[in-house]
Amino acid sequence: MKKNKLILRFPKDLVDKPIVYKLVKDYNLLFNILKAQVNPKEEGILILELEGKDADYKAGIEYLKKEGVKVEPLSKDISMNRERCVDCGVCIPLCPTKALIKNKDTDIVEFIKENCIACEICIKICPYKAMEIKL
Repeated sequence: MKKNKLILRFPKDLVDKPIVYKLVKDYNLLFNILKAQVNPKEEGILILELEGKDADYKAGIEYLKKEGVKVEPLSKDISMNRERCVDCGVCIPLCPTKALIKNKDTDIVEFIKENCIACEICIKICPYKAMEIKL
C-alpha cells in the first residue's frame, strides 16, 4: 500500500471535470482532502492524502498527469523555532487542523507535525516568525 500527501494543480479547463472521482472508481484509490481551492476559470489546487495498492497508485498518478494535472509531493516542511516562540498563542485558533495547541499544564505552544497540512497560516500570522517553512 502506498500513501502520500500530494498537491494537485488543475489547469482552469479541468476544474469542472470529475478527475478525483475517477481515481476512486477506476483506480481503487482512497483520498482525504486536506485543503482545496477551486474557482471557476482559475487554476484549482487540491491538497490530499492519496492511498492505494502500489500498481493502482502508480496508474492513478499517470492518469492525473495524462489529463494535465500537475502532481507534486507535499514537500513543504513546516517547523517551529522554539527560540523565537514566546508562546503567545496567536496561531492556535487559526490552525485548521489543530497542529498548534497550548499545553494546559505548561502554557507552552506545541506543534504537532503529523496534523500539519502546510497551509502556511501560522507562518503568515506569527508576529515573532517562530513558524518556518523549508521548501
